[in-house]
Amino acid sequence: MALDLIKRQYRTLQTISGPLIFVDRMKGGSLGEMCVVDLPEGERRTGQVLQLMGERAVIQVLEGTSGIDSEASSVLPTGETAKVGVSMDLFGRVLNGFGEPIDGLPPIVPDEYKEINGLPMNPAAREKPDFFVQTGISAIDGLNTLVRGQKLPIFSGAGLPAKELALQIVRQARVAEAEEFAVILGAMGITSRESFFFRRSLEETGALERTIAFINQVNDPTIERLFTPRIALTVAEYLAFERGFHVMVVLTDMTSYCESLREIGSAREEIPGRRSYPGYMYTDLATLYERAGRLKGGKGSVTLMPILTMPDDDITHPIPDLTGYITEGQIVLSRALHRKGIYPPIDVLPCLSRLMNLGIGAGKTRDGHRTIADQLYSAYARGIDVRRLVTIVGEEGLSDLDRRYLAFSDEFERRFVGQGREDRSIDETLDLGIELLNTVPEREAVARRR
Repeated sequence: MALDLIKRQYRTLQTISGPLIFVDRMKGGSLGEMCVVDLPEGERRTGQVLQLMGERAVIQVLEGTSGIDSEASSVLPTGETAKVGVSMDLFGRVLNGFGEPIDGLPPIVPDEYKEINGLPMNPAAREKPDFFVQTGISAIDGLNTLVRGQKLPIFSGAGLPAKELALQIVRQARVAEAEEFAVILGAMGITSRESFFFRRSLEETGALERTIAFINQVNDPTIERLFTPRIALTVAEYLAFERGFHVMVVLTDMTSYCESLREIGSAREEIPGRRSYPGYMYTDLATLYERAGRLKGGKGSVTLMPILTMPDDDITHPIPDLTGYITEGQIVLSRALHRKGIYPPIDVLPCLSRLMNLGIGAGKTRDGHRTIADQLYSAYARGIDVRRLVTIVGEEGLSDLDRRYLAFSDEFERRFVGQGREDRSIDETLDLGIELLNTVPEREAVARRR
């Protein structure tokens, strides 16, 4: 084996571009194969084969290419793909984007190693989502219910409290008491301050015991951001399909992930697609999002909530646009509500959960859930229309009915949406919805009595 490795060591490094190195006359390599990059000073770094063009290989160096001498460095293919060690001992641990512990605790001894480049589920093997996941957020649980096995993204804007909302969901999410539940947090491109905030909050609230956190900071290698969601989902699949857990995976921020894709694509001199993002970004995102779901005959499930920042609050930007095509709805944060001091600032009107009806009703949430949600949507939408009318005719020109809907919309935003850090059960959410509906005329909301 040693002689074989010596024969395969290449000192034909030709070009360095960003996090990539280009190696000529590399025979027998394969896509995704891991390599060892030996530097003259004895330092070793890890790389992965991204592309093969004849006998030229494009290798991404995980620790960055700073200090690599193209004439004195060598590349050693290992013959293995990227893997992560999985174990039940991962619970309560904080790791970096490569799956290495950064919490100062002893190293983890894995039960086995799993390849991180998993495949999307076979549609024929998928089980229909059947039960809701309670997040404790009324605007989600009541109006855009998250269902086991669903992929439901959160669309945010720069400066909006998306990370605070992600942490609140990680802290509050739960399923039926008799079932095993776990949360995996994959944070990409966050600052040191945000990393400290995540870790301290998880420890103080006790949520860390059922949580596995993978944290990639903004000063970490760009390549690490491409590994973080894959490693998080690999661990989730292990817990769900081999250990029977219901796993919620929260990935924030997918915009940082896509920016890393663009950076790597530029270094590879690829022809850019929309707004200079790679043309294969849709496919790449689908390989992540489609790993969520349930398998027929299996007990566990993987539920995915990716969070992304919309550049310039543009929901038609390629990142939210492509994400919306792949996933099953969206939760949209509102800058206008945020300016009013409402938290979480969820704008319920453009929000959607396409699988909501599969996870609500008698025996799941409560009988009449769909009717209450429809009435709340209808009354709030009419109140927003009246609010726009006020800007034209003033409140003096409103009828008594319009005034009541205007008051309803204000109360709905203040009490139902703006719950702060409160953790609400589904019953508390629906009871509050009925209480608010009682403020509009009886003939306008007869369905709430059913």
